[in-house]
Amino acid sequence: MEALSKEMQEKVNYCLNCKVKPCSNKGCPLNNDIPTFIRLVKEGNIDEAYYTLLKTSILGSVCGRICPHYKQCMGSCVRGIKGESVQIGDIEAYISDYGLEHNLIKNIEKTNELEGKNIAVIGGGPAGLTASFFLAKAGANVTIYEKHNKLGGILEHGIPEFRLDPKVLEKTINSILSLGINVKYNVEVMTNNDQKIIDEKTNTIAEEPKEQEKNKISIESIASKYDATILAIGANLSSKMNIPGERLQGVYDGNELLQNKNYPDFNGKIVAVSGGGNVAMDTARTVARLGAKKVFVIYRRAEEQMPAERKEIEDAKNEGIEFLFQNNIVKILGNGKVEEIECIKTKLVQKEGETRLSPVNIEGSNYRMRMDYVIMAVGSKPEEKDIAGFEKNKWGYVNTDEEKKTSIKNVYAIGDIAGNKQTVAWAARSGRDVAYEIIEKLK
Repeated sequence: MEALSKEMQEKVNYCLNCKVKPCSNKGCPLNNDIPTFIRLVKEGNIDEAYYTLLKTSILGSVCGRICPHYKQCMGSCVRGIKGESVQIGDIEAYISDYGLEHNLIKNIEKTNELEGKNIAVIGGGPAGLTASFFLAKAGANVTIYEKHNKLGGILEHGIPEFRLDPKVLEKTINSILSLGINVKYNVEVMTNNDQKIIDEKTNTIAEEPKEQEKNKISIESIASKYDATILAIGANLSSKMNIPGERLQGVYDGNELLQNKNYPDFNGKIVAVSGGGNVAMDTARTVARLGAKKVFVIYRRAEEQMPAERKEIEDAKNEGIEFLFQNNIVKILGNGKVEEIECIKTKLVQKEGETRLSPVNIEGSNYRMRMDYVIMAVGSKPEEKDIAGFEKNKWGYVNTDEEKKTSIKNVYAIGDIAGNKQTVAWAARSGRDVAYEIIEKLK
């Protein structure tokens, strides 16, 4: 039994262990049994606290650090009504870190529900990793197809290191793979619609793929070899604002910047980040760390409407990032490259049939600011080439039924690519849900 630090003891003692569990039942997308694992830590039984967490989540060390806790579990905490909420994220991370450090996952028992069944998971992000864990725990032979040389998806290629230590992510992934999961790295999966490779010399379909195309495989080919196939590739293509000047040199997409880490020289520059979510916060804070002279976050709604986690907003402010609320970029100006932006002030109005206040431009309130770079962080969507051949819903995501099945036989879609809420916890929830669907179908 490990002795708790005084700080952690105070954090777990602060929990009232509510019987109604609003933090779990209302706040947590994964419905983690928060009061129970906190009680077990209080009693000094951290092993059992970890096993309690594993019943619903394998990403405790990740979610405990980067989840929007004040919008989820901590936002539903009873103690938060009259004071500060229980620091649930810190406790969850502590428990999971302990489990990883002591390799407690080796003690979990696999079932034989899916013994002999073969499952393919396309994409090794939070949704795919979670699905893989629960399927492997049920005895399935799981193979992950990953287009990069590392697993993690947005966790590896989008979350900055100052928010998520790469070593923590690596330990989490290794614990999942320890269940015997196979991984095929550097493999790009697409539909048959995208499999035709054109010979540039003859302008005809090539009989053999070019060397650089050899690691491409069709999803139909994969699906024909497995009892079930899960599409979990995320939707990380940045949305555009569709304003004049977006094609000027110096305009970047937030998702792509964070993913590729191929940053221009921000040293001494003035940078505008358009958006109000966690990608905007991550981008702004990253740019500031890369030496920018001034970073502005420009958001068309009020601060209380920002989808970003409260802590991330406060951290950004403390790091000197300036917020321009109820402002909107309407034009980017420059001779070949960014030189200025034109903004307009907005007011919030209640539109008929809508519960959320909507921003409306205030006529005549336009003004200009000198600017060196503009980064768009206004949302993301799937890349069309990634989902060619799938039936899509009206929002452009892969269409699924109640069981998460797609229009391609034996292929399921989960996470962002299926239009789920775009947080790590919700992606993990969709991975767990599809695992349970497949277990029920195949056992």
